[in-house]
Amino acid sequence: MITVFLHTLARSRGAILGWGISLALLGMYLMTFYDTLAEQQETIMQLISSYPPELMAFFGDMSALTMFTPEGYLGFEFFSFMPLVLGVFAVLAGSSLLVADEENGTLDLVLAYPISRTALFMGRLLGLVAALAAILALTWSGLMIGRNWSSIELSGTELARPFLSLAAVLLFFGALALLLSMLLPSRNLAAMATGLILVASYFVTSLARIDDSLEKIARFSPLNYYQGGNAVVDLNGQWLLGLLGVAALFALLAAWRFQRRDIRVAGEGSWQWPLLWGKPAARPLR
Repeated sequence: MITVFLHTLARSRGAILGWGISLALLGMYLMTFYDTLAEQQETIMQLISSYPPELMAFFGDMSALTMFTPEGYLGFEFFSFMPLVLGVFAVLAGSSLLVADEENGTLDLVLAYPISRTALFMGRLLGLVAALAAILALTWSGLMIGRNWSSIELSGTELARPFLSLAAVLLFFGALALLLSMLLPSRNLAAMATGLILVASYFVTSLARIDDSLEKIARFSPLNYYQGGNAVVDLNGQWLLGLLGVAALFALLAAWRFQRRDIRVAGEGSWQWPLLWGKPAARPLR
C-alpha cells in the first residue's frame, strides 16, 4: 500500500506544483492588496451598492463592517470561490483515481501483481488526500508570505482554519466523484455528474442568502456548510466533521463497489444496473 501511495503522490507532483504555486502566488498578491483596498473603503462601498443584490450574494456578507476586516476581505476575495476552483481538481482527480487506468487498459495489469484490491484502493485514496493537503499547504504558505507586506496580522493558525473547511469540502466532492466513477459507465460521466452537483450547490447556497424560500433546499447543499473566511474567527467543528463523515461514507461505498467490480480490459463501460448490488448469475451454456 505504501508503494501505491508513493506512486500516486509522484504522479500528482505536476498538479501539486501547478495548482499549489499558482494559488500561493494569488494569495500572496491578495494579501498585499488589502491595504490599498482598505484606503478606498468609501469609494468601493458606493460601487458595491450599485450592483444588484443577486450578484453580490455570491460573495457572502458585503457590508462595510465585515468586508474590510481581514477575515471578511479574505472571505470575499479568496475563499468565496476556492470551492469551485479547487473543486475542479478534486472532481477530476477523484473520478480518475481508479477508472482512468481501467479505461486506459492498465488496471488489470496492475492487479495482476501480488497486491490486494484493498491495498490498491487505500494507497490511491491516501495519495489523493496527500495531494490535496500539499496543494492547500502551498496555498496557505502564499498567504503567510504575503502577510509580511500587509497590515493583516492574522496568525498562522487563524489563516489555517479556512483551509480545514475547504479541505473538508474538497474531500467531499473528491470522494463523491470516486463513488460515481464506480457506479457510472465512464470517468467522464462521473466527473460531469459531480461537477454539476458542485455548481448547483454553489448557486443554491449563494441564492439562499437573498431568497428565504431556498433555505430548506440549501440545507442539503454541501457548500452550505463551507465556512470560508468566517472560519478565521470561529471554525464550526460540527460542520467540519459532518462533511468529513459524509466523505468517509462515500469512500467506503466506493471501496465496496471496487471490491465487487468486474475490471474492464479497456474503454468505457455501459449501464449495468444489476451490477450495483452484485455480480450477475452466470448464464447456462446452450
